[in-house]
Amino acid sequence: MIGLLQRVARAHVEVGGEVVGQIGRGLLVLLCAERGDAPVQGETLLSRLMAYRVFPDESGRMNRSLIDVKGGLLLVPQFTLAADTRSGLRPSFTPAAPPDLARALFDDVVLKARQRWPDVQTGVFGADMQVHLVNDGPVTFWLHAPSSTMAGSARLATEGESTP
Repeated sequence: MIGLLQRVARAHVEVGGEVVGQIGRGLLVLLCAERGDAPVQGETLLSRLMAYRVFPDESGRMNRSLIDVKGGLLLVPQFTLAADTRSGLRPSFTPAAPPDLARALFDDVVLKARQRWPDVQTGVFGADMQVHLVNDGPVTFWLHAPSSTMAGSARLATEGESTP
């Protein structure tokens, strides 16, 4: 499972012109289930993103987590994160989980997040969404909880974070 984490000052998601999820300071996380993923990948990713230290402490260093700052969590499904872009001019989405499985895995992550944290909002699976955000920093990280079927893959690196 892939999570693209963005530290935000605020963010919201609209579907059909209506706001369906909205947070103030916190994390906007674009989530993507890959072929071979199971609930364990969602649990691993959720545990990491809740504890990931991307918020500044009093010295300005990224030493605080979402939990530490009591921020909001906006989870948005986005299958395009699994795109294979290694060749050609059109991405292949073969690495993405099939829609029914992806929806079940997204729903499972949302359920577990809501059991752990009071301020969880979401986008709508399969909808045409407009995501609005004020990226704070900007700070963006790519987290990956690979399935066992990807263990030998070049995408194994769970520390594949990058800051633009």
